[in-house]
Amino acid sequence: MKVAVVQFPGSNCDRDTVHVLKNSLKLDAKLIWHNEFNEAYDAVVLPGGFSFGDHLRAGIIAAHSPATKAVRKMAAEGKPVLGICNGFQILIEAGLLPGALLRNTTLKFVCKWTNLQVEANNTAFTCAIEKGSKVRMPIAHNEGRYFADDEQLDRLETAGRIVMKYVDENPTGTSRGIAAISNEDGNVVGMMPHPERASDPALGGVDGMKIFESMLEWTKC
Repeated sequence: MKVAVVQFPGSNCDRDTVHVLKNSLKLDAKLIWHNEFNEAYDAVVLPGGFSFGDHLRAGIIAAHSPATKAVRKMAAEGKPVLGICNGFQILIEAGLLPGALLRNTTLKFVCKWTNLQVEANNTAFTCAIEKGSKVRMPIAHNEGRYFADDEQLDRLETAGRIVMKYVDENPTGTSRGIAAISNEDGNVVGMMPHPERASDPALGGVDGMKIFESMLEWTKC
């Protein structure tokens, strides 16, 4: 399985993600500079960070990168596409996922471990996790407050496209506690928590591994 981790100017956690995919799951994972990326991969991960310095709006410049055209094509072909944190922002700005990601209600950068509940396991990144189960992963963002109007939120709820919600607390004021959503087919997922930072006991947790293991299971179906 060939997995691309797309690197934009300002990306971080990109090498961490490659490390998990390559060393823990033994996949053919490569870090690809955005101008050199094409759709010749089985899956793609858009990592966290601050693509293009978050100028104008988080994720908006990267959403117009030629790499995003390849991501759109992979998404249309049903290949797994994961956007983590800044990657989620890029997927929103590129129109691959609905809604918006606004500045946290605290008006501060929030970096902490959070408890989450898996609301849907019919996606490429949760199919190996039992629905309703609790997982623990860290967040680290300033503009991670998911927002959509009530009509859109109701549609997401009804269609089972809300993938994860925060439990115990809502650290950023996100609508209905939403931490991750998917597209209609479940192959595109955007999430604010960082699974790559929760994939090694040395980092404080391993629940993030389930996200990447799900991707592997999805491609076998």
